[in-house]
Amino acid sequence: MSYKDAIKKELDNAKDPIEFLEQVKEYIDEISPLNHQPINRVRWVELDQVQANDYNPNSVAKTEMKLLYTSISHDGYTQPVVTVYDEKKNKYVIVDGFHRYFTSKRYKDISEKNHNRLPVVVIDKDINDRMASTIRHNRARGKHSVSGMSNIVFEMLDNGWEDVDILKELGMEAEELIRLKHITGFSKLFEDTEYKQSWELKKQLQIKKKYKDENPKEKII
Repeated sequence: MSYKDAIKKELDNAKDPIEFLEQVKEYIDEISPLNHQPINRVRWVELDQVQANDYNPNSVAKTEMKLLYTSISHDGYTQPVVTVYDEKKNKYVIVDGFHRYFTSKRYKDISEKNHNRLPVVVIDKDINDRMASTIRHNRARGKHSVSGMSNIVFEMLDNGWEDVDILKELGMEAEELIRLKHITGFSKLFEDTEYKQSWELKKQLQIKKKYKDENPKEKII
């Protein structure tokens, strides 16, 4: 019996064919030399297991949303939604592709056609890297709002990233970062001594925690 026939036989006997095929794909991904690439493992997950993030600055006009629906309706999903997996919540949190997800949630014909599932890929990133990934996806398409991106940059700085990290990871020029700092009021806040001290303390604690996580056997004073 060929491997195709074996899979076909198991598929015919499976209670949930989609879940069975997901297990097969998981095994193939494990042994693939390209499993370091997220696109190597596209998962079809239940819509209820997917949730939006709370920082995406991307916005789409009504006309473009209708066009997106038409595209998915006629051509299907040609790109998966980029997510990170939140183990505590057992949710796939969207990094890029919210409107593809929203289209499936909003239009019953789309969700029914796909058995109430959404194609996703998973990346392993911390919160700042997720935000950077979201902005990179949006900027690459030329779709991002200044106010939304300003808020993300503010949070990245507040989470401990340096200016040089922002410039490198988001592909920004120094002048653009200065303008965003001005828009959010970050520069003005940082002039306040009390705020500056609390921010620096928070950053020190983050560095200490990171070092502790990387060197669990060392005692840190």
